[in-house]
Amino acid sequence: MQYVAYAEREPDSQYRTILSAVLEHGAPVPTRQGPRALTLMQQTMQFDLANGFPVITDRSVARFWRKPIGELCAFINGATTLDELAEFGCDWWDPWASEAKTSRRGLPPGDLGPGSYGGAFASFPTSEGKGFDQFKHLVEQLIELPGDRTHFVSPWIPQYQIRGEGKVPQTTISPCHGWVHVRVIDGRLHLHMFQRSGDVPVGVPSNMIQYAALLLMLEHLSGIPAARYYHTISDAHIYEDQVDSVKLMLDREPRRLPTVTLNEQGLGVTDIHGFRGEHFDLSDYDPHPAIGSIPVAT
Repeated sequence: MQYVAYAEREPDSQYRTILSAVLEHGAPVPTRQGPRALTLMQQTMQFDLANGFPVITDRSVARFWRKPIGELCAFINGATTLDELAEFGCDWWDPWASEAKTSRRGLPPGDLGPGSYGGAFASFPTSEGKGFDQFKHLVEQLIELPGDRTHFVSPWIPQYQIRGEGKVPQTTISPCHGWVHVRVIDGRLHLHMFQRSGDVPVGVPSNMIQYAALLLMLEHLSGIPAARYYHTISDAHIYEDQVDSVKLMLDREPRRLPTVTLNEQGLGVTDIHGFRGEHFDLSDYDPHPAIGSIPVAT
């Protein structure tokens, strides 16, 4: 990835624009999680990676920015249990795999279910009986047929997401992000990630990092230079107990985005399943101070 020199980058305000729009125009909607959520539909950002990697600067995420990448790597490798996620450094999924949640779905404690991200990405059900590895195929197809418009991945297995009377979903949480469409335009990679539901103060910054990192992974494996990362949130929301933190971020000035690169270990990876969070390095990061604990809805 060829970045513009840090001093020449334009400060980026796209994330804060969405925070402001949801805060100002979002409708208060009841939620299963308890607090109401200010909700606004269809919010989009796009990042020319030459101008910096989308790690937010409105509050510091320096202490955990690699963790979302590790989480995506876990899902690409088919992780669906707490133990499997822990192998990739993911130690925050316990509330979504409690006995209370798993028992209602007929799943063992600690199991997110076959309809979770790892099941969909690495073992999507097929009529042949053998699960389909979507990311393996994505890389192969991108290399063999770069001009196609069908480089697509979905986290949604419809029959496992059913809800209602007499219906039992096969996951403790329906996937919120991970619809990925990749295009090669003018010899460069463009990646659009669509998410159906986005907790803008907490979840969305992690999603921005992990799927922009995916673009760097695909650049490395395909040899096609990365160009732009696009991020669309269908249901963008701010929980009412997050509002004070959001207002604090909006009082801060936009800053330039940092640099994220594959390190020597990462450059040695030859298979999409081989990447890990520690294969990425962050530099040129000058964020505003961290904000204490922003509430996370479970």
